[in-house]
Amino acid sequence: MSTDLKWFKSSYSSEQGGDCVEVATGVHLVHVRDSKDTALPSLSVSPSAWDAFLQRVK
Repeated sequence: MSTDLKWFKSSYSSEQGGDCVEVATGVHLVHVRDSKDTALPSLSVSPSAWDAFLQRVK
C-alpha cells in the first residue's frame, strides 16, 4: 500500500481517542484502518463497496 495516502477521521471523532477508524481514498481503492494502531494492516475495498457500506449505515 502506498505511504502517500492522506488519512482522515470522521468529524464525529474526538482527539481524545476512543473507537475510531481512519479512511484514505486511492485511485481504485478505499483504505480503512484503526486509528489507535496505524501500524496494523488496513482494509482495502472498492469505492462501490465503500459506498454501499456507507449507505447501509446511514
